[in-house]
Amino acid sequence: MNPRQRRGVLFILLSALLAVVVFFVVASYVANVSSQVGSLVTVYRTVDTVAAYETLDESTIVADEVPARWLSETARMTREELLGQKVAVNLAAGTMLTADVIVPASDLSPTEREIAVNVDSVTGLAGRVETGDFVDIYAVFADVPGLSKQVRVLVQNVRVVSVRGEQRRVDETAIGGQQSVIPVTLALEPNDALAVTYASAFADEVRLVGLPTGTGENRTGEKSEFDAEDLGGQSILEGGN
Repeated sequence: MNPRQRRGVLFILLSALLAVVVFFVVASYVANVSSQVGSLVTVYRTVDTVAAYETLDESTIVADEVPARWLSETARMTREELLGQKVAVNLAAGTMLTADVIVPASDLSPTEREIAVNVDSVTGLAGRVETGDFVDIYAVFADVPGLSKQVRVLVQNVRVVSVRGEQRRVDETAIGGQQSVIPVTLALEPNDALAVTYASAFADEVRLVGLPTGTGENRTGEKSEFDAEDLGGQSILEGGN
């Protein structure tokens, strides 16, 4: 073998060695990236803008794949779980659909009705009331013709269905002309829903009263009304002669 042939063989061997080194470097890099990314799972995003309370169908969602290790549990939803559901807020195009933005299915009994009341930091227990809690509903009547100035227990052991975020509403008596309120949705029997609706419209104040965990205690000895006579005064009938 002459010198030129030996040099050719040497170059071939060096090329093969470099190829092996490059292969192992690339394989190591890919393995490192795969270990960081992990397996991929399917999620679903909105195809276009979706308005609040719009129903999801095949034309409004599209599948996407993202690393499982970076995904929250609320985003692990199947196509079957999403189709036919309503979204609770406005969603921009491309938004990942999670359980947090889906309107929860109603768990009302056949005789229950949902009703929402607005509370502030005082009447709503300073933000301590949460979904699943039980509360009493008190109404303060001060300027309703035909009713005494009194506090009345409207309903006991009411289940809180949901608590939404803080909102602003017009209130000419408040500083700045606006008041912060929090909508609280309650599960009530039809007649109780009427009573709470009436109080929300005409009572001076409607309060939520927190209860201990569990609602099975005997409460027959509790008063349902309180007025000036209970303080040794005289009950005054609003609008009376």
